[in-house]
Amino acid sequence: MMRVRLLLAAAVLAALTPLLGGTLAAPANRPAAMLPPWPREFQGRPLTRVPLTDAESRYLSGFPGDVARFTDGEHDIILRWVTQPTRRLHPADDCYRAWGFAVSESKIRADRDGVRWRCFGAGKNGARREVCEQVRDAEGAHWTDVSSWYWAATLDRTTGPWLVTTVSN
Repeated sequence: MMRVRLLLAAAVLAALTPLLGGTLAAPANRPAAMLPPWPREFQGRPLTRVPLTDAESRYLSGFPGDVARFTDGEHDIILRWVTQPTRRLHPADDCYRAWGFAVSESKIRADRDGVRWRCFGAGKNGARREVCEQVRDAEGAHWTDVSSWYWAATLDRTTGPWLVTTVSN
């Protein structure tokens, strides 16, 4: 009986937690025209925009924000402006698994500027790539975990739009 009470209390607490720190009402979607421009460079290297595939465009229809693919000559870089907390934003390792890649355990790494990224290896058909990602807000706060970002945004601890950067090489 005690276990049932503890389980019930935990369920009620989990259900009420989002209501304690802010509102769950999603802000209105900001039109793509009102989003900041895409960055022009990545880690000091100029970016060149690469068109999304038809499959990517179909998958991304209805995404709250805008998505673009770039290269800096060495990396494939997906940038996403996200205008509201959304479960449509998944960690990159989930996407790679869905595409049939074997994915290694992710690790947090700092780049040359001390900025933290969540990184993992992905392999398929003998090809291997390193993938790193992060979410950043306009004030410079960043998250290496999509779920942590989601709850911070849902509980109004950060405001958008947020720039999600996924880099692979």
